[in-house]
Amino acid sequence: REKMLYEQVLVQLGQYILALQTNAGAVASLDVLCCFTERAITLNYVAPTFITEAGLEVVNGRHPVVEQISVQTSGQPFIANDVTLNPYRQLLLITGPNMGGKSTFMRQTALIVLLAYCGCYVPATSVKIGEIDRIMTRIGASDDLAGGRSTFMVEMTETANILHNATDKSLVLLDEIGRGTSTFDGLSLAWAVAKQLLEKNRAYTLFATHYFELTRIVDEFKYAANVHLDAVEHGNSIVFMHKVEEGAANQSYGLQVAQLAGIPKPVISAAKRKLAQLELNQVANQDATAVPQVDMFMMNEQVVEVPLHPVLTELESLQVDDLTPKQALDLLYRLKATVNQT
Repeated sequence: REKMLYEQVLVQLGQYILALQTNAGAVASLDVLCCFTERAITLNYVAPTFITEAGLEVVNGRHPVVEQISVQTSGQPFIANDVTLNPYRQLLLITGPNMGGKSTFMRQTALIVLLAYCGCYVPATSVKIGEIDRIMTRIGASDDLAGGRSTFMVEMTETANILHNATDKSLVLLDEIGRGTSTFDGLSLAWAVAKQLLEKNRAYTLFATHYFELTRIVDEFKYAANVHLDAVEHGNSIVFMHKVEEGAANQSYGLQVAQLAGIPKPVISAAKRKLAQLELNQVANQDATAVPQVDMFMMNEQVVEVPLHPVLTELESLQVDDLTPKQALDLLYRLKATVNQT
């Protein structure tokens, strides 16, 4: 009985299928446009301008998702950033600390372009977009266990796809290419990929990296530029500015970020000593105000081991909570005497 009634309904509706599909499509389109309108008004989005000239210019661009999360969770306003890409500024090499906002900056640029091509207003003060034929990305780190591919293999496969298919109208996002292998292999690959994108593909590229040696690529290619996201040390902590500035970063703040993540203090201390040893062996022509960074292309000497001061050795092994006030005072006098002797 139920099956018969169901079949009768289908027969009666069959003649109206085309009209129902047309109406459903119209309602769906109207729903999307209403959503675009409501979001544009509520979140202060602007209409993008499509231009015939090649390039992309975003003024005070924002990430549509991160902006809302930032406001709702911390009450802090999202830091807007500009980006300019054109045939004379094809590749932006982005440096700066982890958590500084490099990936957010790249993703928001891609989302602004995607939203504009969907017909939606965009989170920015103004946007001018030339022809973009595709958006290609290599972001994140993940392996493919089922396919038998390591994290580095996945990274290289996706990079190969970009190098084979990106055009001079493509927007390319590359995040830390070469990090899944040895330092020299990774740095060499990152340099070669950037060189290929500049010389052959000529795509609009946002290239985030922690290889500071790679920032010298601007000396060889005039259509590449360095930008960075800065951070400021405040006491024993670090404050991320999240603002994109011209020029290369002068340090990565890796140890400070590791400390924020909860790495034990003895490990951080050991890392600082090893960093000091490495920096003693660097041969780099840097600005006097910059914090030294190891130049992997120029460091050929053997690392010199710096002996640890006996006071530091004793302090590292000390269990402060086990000391009585008298023992602590005696220890302080003894350490002071040791310092005076050395």
